[in-house]
Parts: sequence; C-alpha cells; structure tokens
Amino acid sequence: MKVQTLSEKEKKRKRKNDLVAYSFLAPNFIGFAVFTLVPIVVAVYMAFCQWDGSNPAKFVGFDNFVNLAKDEFFLNALLNTLLYCLGTVPITMIAALGLAILLNQKIKGWGFIRAVACFPYVSSIIAVTTVWRMLFHPSKGPVNSILFDLFQSDALPQWFSGRLIIVSYILFSLWKSMGYYMVIYLAGLQGISNDLYEASELDGAGRWQKFRYVTWPQLRPTTFFVVIILTIGCFKIYDTAVLLSGTNNMSTSSMVLVSFIYSKAFTNWDLGYASAAAICLFLIVLAVTLVQFKNESKFSND
Repeated sequence: MKVQTLSEKEKKRKRKNDLVAYSFLAPNFIGFAVFTLVPIVVAVYMAFCQWDGSNPAKFVGFDNFVNLAKDEFFLNALLNTLLYCLGTVPITMIAALGLAILLNQKIKGWGFIRAVACFPYVSSIIAVTTVWRMLFHPSKGPVNSILFDLFQSDALPQWFSGRLIIVSYILFSLWKSMGYYMVIYLAGLQGISNDLYEASELDGAGRWQKFRYVTWPQLRPTTFFVVIILTIGCFKIYDTAVLLSGTNNMSTSSMVLVSFIYSKAFTNWDLGYASAAAICLFLIVLAVTLVQFKNESKFSND
C-alpha cells in the first residue's frame, strides 16, 4: 500500500476545497453567463448585422451606427435622456442632502419623516406612478386646481404631453428616489467625526463654513457614489417614461433612449438596429462613468 506524503495530502485537501468553492460559485456564474454574458456578446455581434428575428442575420458592418447618427428619432431620444439626466441628478442630490442634514439634527419625529421620504422608493412603481398621474391630472388633479385658484387662467400645464413631459419625469424621479439617497447621505453624515466640527468651531467657523470646509469634503466619497448611481439610473429610464406617458403615446417629446431601443426591437423588429442603439447607450454611460472616476481620483490626489 502506497503511503501518501504530507504534501500530497495537502494537495488533495486543496483540490477538495477548490471543488467546494467552485460548486458554490457555479450557480451564480451559470446564471450570469446565460442571462447576462451571452446576451451581451450576442448584442455586440447583432449591432453589426441586420436582423428581423426570423430571417438569417445579414452582416452590414457599421451601417447601423452610421444610420443612428442621422436618425432624428434617436438623436431626439438621446437629447431627452440627457435633459432628464441633467435635471434629475443635481436636484435629487441636493434634495437628498438637504433632508439628510435636517434629519441628522435629531429632531422630533425624524423616524417618521424618514419613513415617509423612503415610502415612494420602496412602493410599487405602478402604484406610485398612478398616484402621480392623479396628482398632476390636467383637469382633475389637485396641482392644476391649485394653479387655477392662484392664477385664474385656463391655460394650465399639460404635464404629460409636449416638453413638460420631461419635467414630469424629473419631478417624479425626485419624489421617488430622494428618500433612498437621503439614507445614504445620512449614513455619510453620521460617519463624520465630531472632532472636526469642534475644531472648526474653535476657529470661529459658522454653519456655512462648517458645511463648506468639513461636511462637504467628508461627504465627497458618498457624493461620488450617489452621482454615479443616479447617472446610470437616469440613462436607463424606461418604466417611468412608459407609465407616465403611456405605451401608445410615445412621441418625440417623451421618448428616451431605452424606449427607443424597445420600440425598434419589439415593435419594428429591427433587432440589429436596436442592438447598435444599445451599444451606443452603453458607451455613453461608460464614458460618463470614466470621466467621473477620473475627476474623483484627481480630487483625491489633490
């Protein structure tokens, strides 16, 4: 009978431990490969093809991307998405930070206020948009009723048509998301040492000076995270656009990039063209994210 050396036993034990680890990782990796990695690879390939989902795919090179650059509907959807992003990110960030600073003062009922602020975020998107559409209904909503009482004018805003639809997207996203980012900022505020505030008070700093020179620099990593997540979420907006404007009411003023991709893919069945638009969306988000990472690293080095 062969006697195993100690090193051989260790190798056998290591192989056994590796197999156990791989067995735990395998289900997640298989799910990622099947539902994420393979679709991404196929989408990249289809971006260079013309395919309607039934006939064989035809390789067309960069024609889809060239056509996108001249497509007014795509450019308009890109503009709407950029306007929505530029409006939503700073407003949501400021509102969330303001609420976090307010609730960090240990006021009475702060737990109830925090729950109320977070309620739209944790609620069903369908229920929340239904309430929002009722509030901003052109003829029956309380918002337009208040505006009519104030200005006595029949020219009331049509919140879900024309250019105001982007404003509705922004206001709705602010209402729904600020509670979540408020909690993130609140965690960041509670992680700031009180010694820094005490030192600034000894130097004669007021509230604004303490916020500018203590709070804001200490919240820079939190703000970086909030901006990244908000930006990515804004470029991926779809459910809000569909539920507020309606699936059959997607016009040039209400269409965003993801709704454009969905329309091309599952309404026109131009899957290659839709894949090219999806790749453009990915590259835009990647570029914005890399710029933000570069700026953050620059501030960190300074």
